Amino acid sequence: MLEQLFGSKTRVFLLRLFLANQNDAYFVRELTRKIGAQINAVRNELENLVSMGIIEAVEHSDKAGSPDNEGRSAQQRKYYRVNTESLLYPELRALFAKSGILLERNFVQKLEKAGTISYLALMGHFVGENESPTDVFIVGKLDRAKVTLAVRSFERSVGKEINYTVLTPGEFRTRKDLTDRFLYSILDSKKVVVVDKLADRVPVAE
Repeated sequence: MLEQLFGSKTRVFLLRLFLANQNDAYFVRELTRKIGAQINAVRNELENLVSMGIIEAVEHSDKAGSPDNEGRSAQQRKYYRVNTESLLYPELRALFAKSGILLERNFVQKLEKAGTISYLALMGHFVGENESPTDVFIVGKLDRAKVTLAVRSFERSVGKEINYTVLTPGEFRTRKDLTDRFLYSILDSKKVVVVDKLADRVPVAE
């Protein structure tokens, strides 16, 4: 939907990344890795977004030998970040927040195609809790390779790393019986329960 509206998938990915990380600045090659796009496409879209005042370029002095320094000596380097003073900033945030709901629905649908899900909860990133032990918690019999593909695809779309935990029903029962600290930290976290077919119901945090 947004690709049709903005005319470029790369532009959409960049905007979503910047809007989700408004306090962060990125250099070009870092952006290409995060959204999985060609460097020329990223450069072109950055130029367009800077010209519109949505993104701003800032100069920063890198230290020689920095892992992200691409083999260059210390020098001024250009980074990009969202311009929160732009008149379009509030409208873009609202628009991308609404589109994020559709992305989450598509993400859940992909997870459901990975196998049989007994329990699925979204937490952490999805509910604005940065200290949550995981972002996606699944109990079921799943093709874990398909789960990984779904997660990686979603990460590229939202521009954030998504942590996930998958347990079989047997693993869940064993950990629950042993009062596993990690499991109970998940069960006690704020969450949105999408699927709950467990015979032994999972408590939902208030």
